[in-house]
Amino acid sequence: MSDALSSLGVKIFADGADLASILNLAQNPWIRGFTTNPTLMRKAGITDYESFARQLIELIPDRPFSFEVFSDDFIEMERQALRIASWGSNVYVKIPITNTRGESSAPLVHRLARQDVNVNVTAVMTLAQVESVLGSLRHGPPSCISIFAGRVADAGVDPLPILIGALERMRELPQVELIWASPRELFNIVQAGAIGCHIITVTHDLLKKLPLLGRDLTEYSLDTVKMFFEDARAANFSLDAEPVSVEAR
Repeated sequence: MSDALSSLGVKIFADGADLASILNLAQNPWIRGFTTNPTLMRKAGITDYESFARQLIELIPDRPFSFEVFSDDFIEMERQALRIASWGSNVYVKIPITNTRGESSAPLVHRLARQDVNVNVTAVMTLAQVESVLGSLRHGPPSCISIFAGRVADAGVDPLPILIGALERMRELPQVELIWASPRELFNIVQAGAIGCHIITVTHDLLKKLPLLGRDLTEYSLDTVKMFFEDARAANFSLDAEPVSVEAR
């Protein structure tokens, strides 16, 4: 697995909000950073946003974390972003590409970048959205743009042209990295590396499959055959040994 991952060149960030899983994954040198969002935190039962975030930063101070604002008002978003950014130098603040009314967050991203806040523009799905914030990030600190490739694919659209187009547009902004967000399968890591995407966020469940990268397919096929055989035997499946005539069918 190590050789397969080394050859890809894309940084893997773990995406989740389960504290025990995050701490366990932090022991893996292949996990280069962490992301979360309000939906994941709610599912994990997090009730104290700041306490949870600060605990993570204290326990894992050597890798970047992305924490998202949760207001729908741009003024309040800015206040939350500045507070979140103050928690540590390794913190990126996730700003949704629009609010719930579809109003662009580009002016807010611009203000935050001018205040040296590391921004992660999230929920991006179109090249027009990428273009809308590039100017805001141009003279700012290290930041990211997260394209939700999995959700784009869920809509029946090939996300690769969007990701490749984003990389082309970002070429003049070396401090801005592209994140392949919401992957649906392990092969997305291979695809991300192939196009030169900087980062891919991977859920904890999907990360469990990482040891499969680089497996010999003939060997993998044999293991699959063995699995079917062993499961059938464990279930005590049987068929009538008497031959069945054509008429009986």
